Amino acid sequence: MALPDSSFSVDSSTKYDDDGRIKRTGTWVTASAHIVTAVIGSGVLSLAWAVAQLGWIAGPIILVIFSVITLYTSCLLSDCYRSPDPVTGTRNPKYMTMVKNILGGMQYKLCGLAQYVNLVGITIGYSITASISLVAIKRSNCFHKNGHQAKCHSANYPFMIIFGAVQILLSQIPDFHELSWLSILAAIMSFGYASIGVGLSIAKIAGGEIVHTSLTGTNIGVDVTSSQKIWNVFQSIGNIAFAYAFSTVLVEIQDTLKSSPPENKAMKKATVTGVSVTTTFYMLCGLLGYAAFGNDAPGNFLTGFGFYEPFWLVDIGNIFIVIHLVGAYQVFAQPIFELVESACSKHWPENEFITKEYIVNLPVIGSFRVNLFRSIWRTLYVIFTTILAILLPFFNSIVGLLGAISFWPLTVYFPTEMHLVQAKVPKFSLTWIALKSLAMFCLVVTLLAAAGSIEGIVTELKTYAPFS
Repeated sequence: MALPDSSFSVDSSTKYDDDGRIKRTGTWVTASAHIVTAVIGSGVLSLAWAVAQLGWIAGPIILVIFSVITLYTSCLLSDCYRSPDPVTGTRNPKYMTMVKNILGGMQYKLCGLAQYVNLVGITIGYSITASISLVAIKRSNCFHKNGHQAKCHSANYPFMIIFGAVQILLSQIPDFHELSWLSILAAIMSFGYASIGVGLSIAKIAGGEIVHTSLTGTNIGVDVTSSQKIWNVFQSIGNIAFAYAFSTVLVEIQDTLKSSPPENKAMKKATVTGVSVTTTFYMLCGLLGYAAFGNDAPGNFLTGFGFYEPFWLVDIGNIFIVIHLVGAYQVFAQPIFELVESACSKHWPENEFITKEYIVNLPVIGSFRVNLFRSIWRTLYVIFTTILAILLPFFNSIVGLLGAISFWPLTVYFPTEMHLVQAKVPKFSLTWIALKSLAMFCLVVTLLAAAGSIEGIVTELKTYAPFS
């Protein structure tokens, strides 16, 4: 949180909300940008592969089901931002705070564990994805220059290091409230690369190349074995769940909204906008990607075009992905930064290394707040996630596991439980039964998706050699 500037006098009502915190200025438009940035991330790239495992019937149905569930539970979650009343109650600026105030007990600690493990996992996943796109750029240029038979192998880890270096710099942005410009830029990039992927898919389809698709996806005995089919179906469900995962940062996004109109109303509008836009792109990328590549759809569908013409357009698409993930990494990392920094400030309020901020004047940028503890700890965090990304570069399996870990507790269980408590829904009423059934259904889906992803990681570890 920014510190009051005592060097000049300003009407406090213009700088602070009624609870003494810095006045928020976000709108449903900026919140929509944050949501699109968070949702259309690396998840969209695996959807063609996911649809290939599920086929023409189950693929679109599961995409729609996850879209509807995410939209509904996100609206329930937005009503819990203030409690006990959704409009006039006390603000809950963090997901954990919300769970603690509404559900109490140990549940908020379980929520924190699920949320922050997932946030760390997503930042690792984005480091992997960015490196895949950077490698695709290098390889496409190599093939264009030397021919498609050339040996253009390139290791991922140098690009992960480059991505980490950029994140170290951006991580010095003090807090979430100063990230709107980065989210808007990242959202524009996401539209760009998704549109390029859709356009290339249409061009590939129009080219008349024969690919094999089916109502049930990959064929047992032709494309996969029976056991591979089962595990891949489970993993693809996890991939789709991950593609819609933004509940992890929904509360933090809502906390950027100004208090009028009521935050829950603005957030619902932003959620409907964000989920509708992303679902449209997901359908286009998933279905057209499957139509273009068939049952051989690659794990990252944009890199599947990377070795053919027009190489420059594929390069642009992958550049857009990298720029988008630069911003998305920060959207998911900022809650982690804030958790550690606020906890340390609370425990050691007199320690100047932790609490003191220095104003540094930079050309063009202007004044910038620097804190030594913040700078060192955030740098170490980025280094940590980069090293883990280098050690575990399994794109589809990691994406599926992250989706499985986060979807049930954060997108379904806690939002429905808090709604039941805050709205005082009677036990065994129709609404109570419906929400409990939804939670149970999603738990089963989560367990199956996690099993498929873990099996995928174990299989890949058998043949993986780090730094190769």
